[in-house]
Amino acid sequence: MNRAVLKERILALLARAEEQATLEALHEERDQLIVDLAAYQGEVVKPYRRLVAGARQTLFDEFPPALPTEVFRHVRVAAHDAEEDQRVFRTSGTTTGARGAHAFRDLELYDRAARVAARPLLFPGDPVRLILLAPPEAEAPDSSLTYMLARFTEWFATSATWIWPLDAAALTDALAAAEAAGEPTAVLGTSFAFVHAEDTLERSFALPAGSRLMQTGGFKGRSREVAPAELRGLLGARYGLSDDRIVSEYGMTELSSQLYETTLVDRAAPRRYRAPAWVRVTTVDPERLEPLPTGARGLLRIDDVANLDSVACLQTADSATVHPDGTVELHGRHPGALPRGCSLAVEEALAAAP
Repeated sequence: MNRAVLKERILALLARAEEQATLEALHEERDQLIVDLAAYQGEVVKPYRRLVAGARQTLFDEFPPALPTEVFRHVRVAAHDAEEDQRVFRTSGTTTGARGAHAFRDLELYDRAARVAARPLLFPGDPVRLILLAPPEAEAPDSSLTYMLARFTEWFATSATWIWPLDAAALTDALAAAEAAGEPTAVLGTSFAFVHAEDTLERSFALPAGSRLMQTGGFKGRSREVAPAELRGLLGARYGLSDDRIVSEYGMTELSSQLYETTLVDRAAPRRYRAPAWVRVTTVDPERLEPLPTGARGLLRIDDVANLDSVACLQTADSATVHPDGTVELHGRHPGALPRGCSLAVEEALAAAP
């Protein structure tokens, strides 16, 4: 299997998704790409090759073996040598202390996937003001979130204000300026950053029509946690936004693509996300890692064809339900230790690892 050919096929799929081709046709092409990527990566990515060697199913099954994201914390997961890295994104390390690393030979697929996924929900119209509750790219070059936000400032912004470290006076000034200008504004940041802002801001705002807010991430390793429904209510009141203007994003350092909320319902309802057309989401049994029927709660498996130079088939430790309409309801991390199926797969992927 040839990398250049695979990349062109992935770019073509992303282009067709941007043009809003029918999902049935896109998913057929996506599923074949998943199989072909697994065959390629099973030869050139060492930990995945080890996992494949110990797996019961073959690379040519509909669901090739999935590499647990935990493996990224222990060994390099890449089809190329470190000298060819254009960028390496790292996890926060707040759960285990060990930081996972995702190496990219180039960022063209990442960029294209991020742009196509974000535009319809966050930036459907003309460019907007951006207020970002995150460190600038130069201060966090190994953060995939900061990298994505920096690209948003290039693609979708008339102006961008980075508020970091979080400062109530600076944020108040930026929000007040957006109010006065009457220009649509997007406020983007992590859930914890918004909670910190909520604790320090002294007034509420009425952002102009067309404004949106994106929250992402949880509260791992943080001193304060706020339930999603409560946080949504706080954000709506603070920034003067209706529920349909507050969008949650689900992303992982180990992925090249993001999931966004598809339709927003009442504040008390569980959040649901929809994967973009080039990403397949499935739940699997925690013991056997075999796909479960639609609607069954299990561990979330994500097949992301934009992961060309690492592994496309990834197994998370997140508990989830994939509903008949394709939306994903997240239930948080699997309780306790790493699920048995993931633990065994990690051992196989790391067997005799250097």
